[in-house]
Amino acid sequence: MIKTVIFDLDGTLLNRDESVKLFINAQYDRLNKVVGHIPRENYVTRFIELDSRGYVWKDKVYQQLANEFEITDITWEELLQDYICEMKNNCVPFPNLISMLYELKRRNLRLGIITNGKGQFQMDNIKALGIEDFFDTILVSEWEGIKKPDPEIFKRALKQLNVSPNISIFVGDHAANDVKAAQNAGMIGIWKKDIQWSKVEADFIINDLAELPFVIDNINNNMFKSY
Repeated sequence: MIKTVIFDLDGTLLNRDESVKLFINAQYDRLNKVVGHIPRENYVTRFIELDSRGYVWKDKVYQQLANEFEITDITWEELLQDYICEMKNNCVPFPNLISMLYELKRRNLRLGIITNGKGQFQMDNIKALGIEDFFDTILVSEWEGIKKPDPEIFKRALKQLNVSPNISIFVGDHAANDVKAAQNAGMIGIWKKDIQWSKVEADFIINDLAELPFVIDNINNNMFKSY
């Protein structure tokens, strides 16, 4: 029987693409006096391009923006600080997030998060989604000193949850950092479909978080039959 479900954050629980769109449009409005000389569409589109879905940290993004758009009335450091402070106010959850977590807790499953990123920044986003209390452990790569796809970060989470990998699920949107890495650590890898990948070799695939309890039922039934 499955005892534990561990999740990625960005692109899995947090709809980061929509969150970033909300944030950068809000930043443009909030700081219009210093970036208003740039057409909104140009500012928004270029930020999203440079951000590369979160794989480029924002110091590099804002340095590039300031250079390209000749932003001189505010420093890139101040733009970065605005991002750090305000991003949490624009967090968009994926549909059925809360109801899915309630259902998993109702089943007495132990839950965790493993996310790459800056420690306090990721925790602020988790708190903004209102989901922190559902989880028995949360590992953020900056604080752990290791990041996905290193199998050690998965093993560390499993040790904290006191559970073996073969009765544990990992759910994520990234083919290598989430699904394959979790499988390499001995876990069942579930891919939450994402547009960046056309095909992923996962144990199971879901389109919506609401599907996860049914997948767990399927896994449990297959485990029972195998005995």
